[in-house]
Amino acid sequence: MTDRRDDGTTDYYFVSDLHIGGDEQLQQCDFEEEFTEFLRGLEGRDDAELIVLGDLFGLWEFTEVEGLAKFDRLVENHPWLFEQLRETGEDVRITVIPGNHDYELACYPEYVERLREYNVELEQEVHVTREVAGRTIWIEHGMQHDPNNRMPDFGNPHANPVGYFVVRRIVAQAGRLSGRSRYNWPRDIQSVAPMEEIPRWVLSNYFYREMSPYLRFVVAPLLLLFNLTALYLVGAVLEAVGVLPTRIFEPSLLARDLGVAGVFLELLVAVNAVLLVVLAVVSVPLLLFDRDVRKTVRRFGLLTTGLQVGQGDEPFLAAARRVFAEHPDAAAFVYGHTHRASLLRWDDRVVVNTGTWLKRLIRVPARLGRLPSVYRPSFRLNYFRIAEADGDVVVEYERIEKEPTERLSWLQRLVAKRAPAEEPIPERTVLPGRPVASEQRHGDHRGEYREG
Repeated sequence: MTDRRDDGTTDYYFVSDLHIGGDEQLQQCDFEEEFTEFLRGLEGRDDAELIVLGDLFGLWEFTEVEGLAKFDRLVENHPWLFEQLRETGEDVRITVIPGNHDYELACYPEYVERLREYNVELEQEVHVTREVAGRTIWIEHGMQHDPNNRMPDFGNPHANPVGYFVVRRIVAQAGRLSGRSRYNWPRDIQSVAPMEEIPRWVLSNYFYREMSPYLRFVVAPLLLLFNLTALYLVGAVLEAVGVLPTRIFEPSLLARDLGVAGVFLELLVAVNAVLLVVLAVVSVPLLLFDRDVRKTVRRFGLLTTGLQVGQGDEPFLAAARRVFAEHPDAAAFVYGHTHRASLLRWDDRVVVNTGTWLKRLIRVPARLGRLPSVYRPSFRLNYFRIAEADGDVVVEYERIEKEPTERLSWLQRLVAKRAPAEEPIPERTVLPGRPVASEQRHGDHRGEYREG
């Protein structure tokens, strides 16, 4: 752990999870212009420090080169960014700590010298601390609280977690294949979270982007009328057994009242009805087979891997509680890793998640029928600033506006619901510059804090 105190620095800026670099299409950086401008805006601030708390680079995503050749590839692909790091670093102290995707930064001392060439100081630590207004700011990437990405032996280049092999096999492969797709969408795989969403995301992109337009023209009406068909079948059965005294579900009435459109609708409903019956018949043995396979695999202990995907923020909040219990002077626990920017206030303390600069894909269900969900793209480019003001600890949140360049297709725009509203983050949070007395703090040393 590195603890820097009394060095004259008063303002600390925090960002994380930029994931710059990777094989082929992953080398594209959608926000390079915005991040370069952000660095340029810090120039001349000799009283400030920029701390990148992990995953500045996507070193795991490189599979075609190894070792320091990855760094050379980064510089080659992003020369303007590295030059801006050099220029900004002449005034502002720029500190980087490793995350899981750039874990190699923690393993090789050569990276310290290479980054120093661009006025970037690499601290090969799991976490670091800084002091503001007499209180401690605890800073880490957060991967050690994620079972899939925890480093079992931090600093050992050969001790990699499960997430490393997932990235090498799936994410890097998506970068290599993305250029073959329409609209270059596979390279956005890192924007899909949690991992369970990937199959749905692939299905969505296949249907709306890769599927033959002629096949989509045939399939889309069937899926749109899927719910209507189910309602029609239920109504027809209820009429047939006498529960409903009506005759509105008789096929002949559709043709009589709607003409050619009624005949076409009747045909679609009939096809869907046949598909529903087939699916119902096939699903029964498949369900029994699935249950038996799961039972057998569980008996052999093959499902007890301890993997937890999409676990939410609770492991990281539990880590914050432990840090606050062990360090009564701590004012903030700052982490990243989950790509979900947030700020929680617990009495005289805050838990800050720095989010990500990657594109964010929000899954929204289709309004009609059984069409695949749509993944709406957006950006939440943000940074936090922690500084002292009038003896207090002030946490400020800033967001850089950016609109995605790609647009949804007309069919996606037609069927997709609106994306849910983002959780607001206060622009300014003020904490006292000295710890509240222990007898006044709720749940001290028990990890129980009131969320403000």
